[in-house]
Amino acid sequence: MQKLQSVYSYCLIFLTAMFVLSCNNKKTVKDKDVVTNPVSMDSHVTENISNVLSNVSSGATKIYDSISLHLPLVVKEFYSQENNAPIWSSATKWKPLTDSLYKFITHAEYEGLFPNDYHFSRLKFLKDTLDADSITRMNAVYWTKADLLFTDAFMHIIKDLKQGRLQPDSLSLNKDSVLIGKFFIATLNTLTEKKDFTALLNSLQPQHKGYWELKKGIKNFVDSMDRKQYTRLTYPFKKGVAKDSLFFIKMLRKRLVESACIDSGISMPDSSQLSKAIKKYQLKHGLVVDGKYGKNVVNSLNSNDIEKFNRIAVTMDKYKQLPEKMPDTYIWVNLPGYYLRVINDDTLVFESKVICGKPDTRTPLLTAKITDMITYPTWTVPNSIIVKQYLPKLKNNPNYISRIGLKLLNSKGEIVDPTTVNWSKYSRGIPYKVMQGSGDNNSLGVIKFNFNNPYYVYLHDTNQRYLFKNSSRALSHGCVRVQDWDKLAYYIAQNDSILNTNKPALKYNADSIKNWIAGKEHRRIDVKNQIPLYIRYFSCEGKKGKITFYDDIYGDDKALIDKYIAKSDYR
Repeated sequence: MQKLQSVYSYCLIFLTAMFVLSCNNKKTVKDKDVVTNPVSMDSHVTENISNVLSNVSSGATKIYDSISLHLPLVVKEFYSQENNAPIWSSATKWKPLTDSLYKFITHAEYEGLFPNDYHFSRLKFLKDTLDADSITRMNAVYWTKADLLFTDAFMHIIKDLKQGRLQPDSLSLNKDSVLIGKFFIATLNTLTEKKDFTALLNSLQPQHKGYWELKKGIKNFVDSMDRKQYTRLTYPFKKGVAKDSLFFIKMLRKRLVESACIDSGISMPDSSQLSKAIKKYQLKHGLVVDGKYGKNVVNSLNSNDIEKFNRIAVTMDKYKQLPEKMPDTYIWVNLPGYYLRVINDDTLVFESKVICGKPDTRTPLLTAKITDMITYPTWTVPNSIIVKQYLPKLKNNPNYISRIGLKLLNSKGEIVDPTTVNWSKYSRGIPYKVMQGSGDNNSLGVIKFNFNNPYYVYLHDTNQRYLFKNSSRALSHGCVRVQDWDKLAYYIAQNDSILNTNKPALKYNADSIKNWIAGKEHRRIDVKNQIPLYIRYFSCEGKKGKITFYDDIYGDDKALIDKYIAKSDYR
């Protein structure tokens, strides 16, 4: 026992000695360093920067008690190459580039960014104090803090402009998904050498047309932005649960008071008062005036300017995840916008309405290439639809499949009589295929466009073309229904023909497709020049200097905002 106590004592002495040694190695950071002559200010700031950064590591981001750096190791590496000399000031005066950077941070919202992500409040205090107070102006610690924060802010701006705040995922095709220290340092060196702040920052951003169209509209949006925080409503509530419906009405009343649509003196409105207030709101915001709350009214009430700005910020970051250069020709499907666009040489060839998946059977986001087209296709019903929709009905009525025009096939492709199957023993799937034959009543319509993907989805026509009249078109089981399928098919054929010079003659063209469809022929058409397809989720876009917003149909943007944006301050 005595031996163990002796070992413990030696260990304690050793650890104490190591702690003292580490403390002795830490450089003292001054709280105040008054200089009498402006000429000697830079040497004092250099010494302070050296002392502060000597204590910085990946796990120690604080440079002063209440000040932390976002990219401490990058900042430290940059200053080491500059012998820790100040970058943004000299002899108690700001350098011209500092004013450019400070102006950029002040108006960071014009870039879809948040000023306080770049130390705005603290930099404003330091800059205002140093500009106005002649005594503080001679304190090297203030200049040291300002220099380090401006450098860290610039490095962070580079990261957010080039890469964005969203984490790369399987759709992130930008090869620069991870920036290294050398990139940050080289960019700041370029700035200090060429001194063209605007050109440098513009060069870091995506060159996609949609990104710059969004930027054209963002200034007007920000300048007229209502920054008031409004009550957010949760809808739908649990029907039949009195406390949930009562709570919703209370929150709805509060939100309508905020919009000046109901008198604040009405503590609990009756149905007539509530309907009148909702009508007032609907009329004010261009909605269908029926006096009823529902999905559209709640979405509008929740879509305040701060929430819209957050969606702009997320959308701009999504552009940063695309390839730096898009293909010459590609197909772009934007789910919240309910449209498909064919783009050639950065120019819109045509646009078509689409129908996408319902929230519970959403269309997946993906990148692929159109491999083939099939005229008068058959439809093999996905297992998910069989399990969720068909099995419960088959257990009650085995003839259900036949009644809706579908066939049951075994593994050999032979037709099976559904009344001979014991449906009660199946719950997660069935050992059969359920197929719909080709024809005008087929769910896929007269043509489908295939592309390799693990989700078993495709683009196709539909036998329910009347649904394209709906403004909200998240209605499918996951596939994308294309209104102008003929334009898409003929363009793919034309594209194959144009790019088929000096190759064996194509076995089809646009006229072939027209004839096969007119004759109701089932044909598979292999696409030689496979056009890239991007299915994406962009809930806003710029148009002629204004920003158009779409419903966040799957709640994707809300989830991204909550994860990456919610903690950001505006000022």
